[in-house]
Amino acid sequence: MQHNTDILIIGGGAAGLSLALRLADTHHISLISKGILREGSTLYAQGGVAAVLDPEDSVEAHVQDTLAAGAGLCDEKVVRFTVEHGAENIHWLIDQGIEFTRTQDDRGYHLTREGGHSQRRIIHAQDASGRAIETTLEHRVRTHPNIEIFEHHNAIDLITTHKMGKGNGNCCLGAYILDRKYNRVEVFHAQQTVLATGGASKVYLYTSNPDTSTGDGIAMAWRAGCRVANMEFNQFHPTCLYHPDAKSFLITEAVRGEGGILRLPDGTPFMKKFDKRAELAPRDIVARAIDHEMKRLGTECVYLDISHKPASFIKRMFPTIYQRCKEYGIDITSEPIPVVPAAHYTCGGIMTDMNGRSDVNNLYAIGETAFTGLHGANRMASNSILECLVFAQAASRHILKQKKKREIILLPGWDESRVTDSDEEVVVTHNWDELRRFMWDYVGIVRTDKRLRRAKSRVNLLLKEIDEYYGNFRVTSDLLELRNLAVVADLIIQAAIDRKESRGLHYTLDHPRPDNRHAPANTVLYPVNFAIKKPA
Repeated sequence: MQHNTDILIIGGGAAGLSLALRLADTHHISLISKGILREGSTLYAQGGVAAVLDPEDSVEAHVQDTLAAGAGLCDEKVVRFTVEHGAENIHWLIDQGIEFTRTQDDRGYHLTREGGHSQRRIIHAQDASGRAIETTLEHRVRTHPNIEIFEHHNAIDLITTHKMGKGNGNCCLGAYILDRKYNRVEVFHAQQTVLATGGASKVYLYTSNPDTSTGDGIAMAWRAGCRVANMEFNQFHPTCLYHPDAKSFLITEAVRGEGGILRLPDGTPFMKKFDKRAELAPRDIVARAIDHEMKRLGTECVYLDISHKPASFIKRMFPTIYQRCKEYGIDITSEPIPVVPAAHYTCGGIMTDMNGRSDVNNLYAIGETAFTGLHGANRMASNSILECLVFAQAASRHILKQKKKREIILLPGWDESRVTDSDEEVVVTHNWDELRRFMWDYVGIVRTDKRLRRAKSRVNLLLKEIDEYYGNFRVTSDLLELRNLAVVADLIIQAAIDRKESRGLHYTLDHPRPDNRHAPANTVLYPVNFAIKKPA
């Protein structure tokens, strides 16, 4: 079965939804979601969106804060472009119906401050900003007549002219998609295809991300011939709730921004030992400090204490966190919150230009799956949804300038003639568990050359096993995600091996300092057997 559409968008977070809405008045959109439409990282984002909205703030201050957090690897042109388009995208969200938290006197919007920011510039919807953004945009997408939604569909691979052996260049024609309800693979043909699939933090054993964050877009783009960059820079959020029943529950950075103090089990504050900014240091510094103290003391967690603030303030500012912790027997108005670091954000990804274009013609990538140059070696808090919005806007403008084509190409169907149903799903579950464990142990917050070599040896074996399994059995959702995670893990490991220094989120005991003997450069990986040309 072949579907024909103008724009194929794979992913339903802030990037995918906002792009769909910006294009739907003039284009037919097919929107692909692995689960229900809203189930992605955006839904769980608590803090908000960074933008220059206060007269006392400035574009230049936001730019400089971002450059400082990125540890010398940000593309200043991209940073400035993103920041300059921040306010208009916030107003676009407000026009969509998103209700951000207002000041107590109701004269404007309340802005909070997070790590790395020199000003209060985070606009938020209490402590559930992602939910407000995701659900509002989802409602508008569901009610638009030109947007067709395909939930419970897993993208398998992109269809390109290179793979079909046609033409001299490499052009994306669409994708193969697994319909999980009917367990069949369908063909989607599109004039333009957009990857908005999010990050890859599920490659680690402990993560703040939902189960959908398996690096699908990055892996598919790599197999299609796209460069990827900076995969070694994986951000670990310093503060996830530590409780046996609290899977992936994040404690927003805004808790520290509003005065929360990190303490050892005996109540001693410790952040000033590591950075003069204490709790407001960038996330990589805070995460390494917590990791250091946990290993030094042999303790399972540290504590984040906001209980010195008035209970009414805590309940008003952090109602979601207050209620969720209460469910686990923790009253944050009178006791500290047990927290641990967890994998949170993928700073690297598919290389794109400032219009979201990848190396493959008619293939775009936006949001966390893309590498734009905004984040460099470390993402500053709440710049992520900002990037989603700004580059969805940029991609939409570029697509709208293209001459609309009505050409329909009959693409080859999915070939299952030589595969069977698997009777050994244990292979998938075992490899899934092994991959995430060795990535956490060997390629985590603190790395060494020896650990990375061990990880590379193991991932090479897994890639061979998974490739053999993939070639012999019918695809399943779990197999597709494992296949993609293994590719992403290999990219992360290779990039980490290549960087012989510590910078930003990449910290190695064998090379503990930045190496400025040469100009800092992003870690670009090139797919084999592809002639890469930079987009004009």
